[in-house]
Amino acid sequence: MILVNTDYISGKNFEMLGMVKGSTIQSKNLGRDITQSFKTLVGGELKAYTEMMNEARALATKRMVEEAESLGADAVVNVRYSSASVMAGAAEVIAYGTAVKFV
Repeated sequence: MILVNTDYISGKNFEMLGMVKGSTIQSKNLGRDITQSFKTLVGGELKAYTEMMNEARALATKRMVEEAESLGADAVVNVRYSSASVMAGAAEVIAYGTAVKFV
């Protein structure tokens, strides 16, 4: 499966199949939350949260690809990511794009 954040793939002609998306909601781990709170006192990267968001993006991408594959897609163009807080301590990550089939 080819994933691109452009609306074209060089050398490929395709037909659009429709929008596909994948999402997940991740919550903070209490242990991570406490240790990361201390980190905010001294500054620097909150590595546990970075890791959590990377895992969330990977899962959302996987779910988007699965939806595209169910449509018979060869690629997803215009891939985008978005995240939002859905409640205190939880964030949604969504990956979305347009599933396409090569002609």
